[in-house]
Amino acid sequence: MGKWRGVFGVAALLLVLSVCLGVRGAPQVPCYFIFGDSLVDNGNNNQLSSLARANYLPYGIDFPNGPTGRFSNGKTTVDVIAELLGFDNYIPPYSTASGRQILGGVNYASAAAGIREETGQQLGARISFSGQVRNYQRTISQVVNLLGDETTAANYLSKCIYSIGLGSNDYLNNYFMPLYYSTSRQYTPE
Repeated sequence: MGKWRGVFGVAALLLVLSVCLGVRGAPQVPCYFIFGDSLVDNGNNNQLSSLARANYLPYGIDFPNGPTGRFSNGKTTVDVIAELLGFDNYIPPYSTASGRQILGGVNYASAAAGIREETGQQLGARISFSGQVRNYQRTISQVVNLLGDETTAANYLSKCIYSIGLGSNDYLNNYFMPLYYSTSRQYTPE
């Protein structure tokens, strides 16, 4: 057993050093697609008429160029996941992604979004989950055009990672804001 502890210890040390020192290889997957709310929004709400925006200080104070639209001072969980997957850059927001860049993935998340269409309406514009899925469908059409045909695109996309993180706004808005939402009278938390 002692021999294996040493092997695992060396492997763990190498993993930690590679992450800390920024050792990179090719990404482990070809692309990463992200759906969600403010916890993973990286700028899709910047141009929307919405109170759910984070493109001003103190947001982003730990990014070299300042605020990005992330609802944090620095990286979000999906940024860290992208780094760990071996991507050289963060996954771009749908609002700015273009050309061959989309082949590495796109972030569709929108602050104030929910699974329900009306979720977040009190904050102004936002891209609901169904809107994010529609944006993904547009991206897929572009991927088909870039790769040449549907079969090649489907094969490529089957190797990608998809992340969906939303739902808390549905609960918080719909049950704790009865002045804006009637759903607390229609549904119980159970």
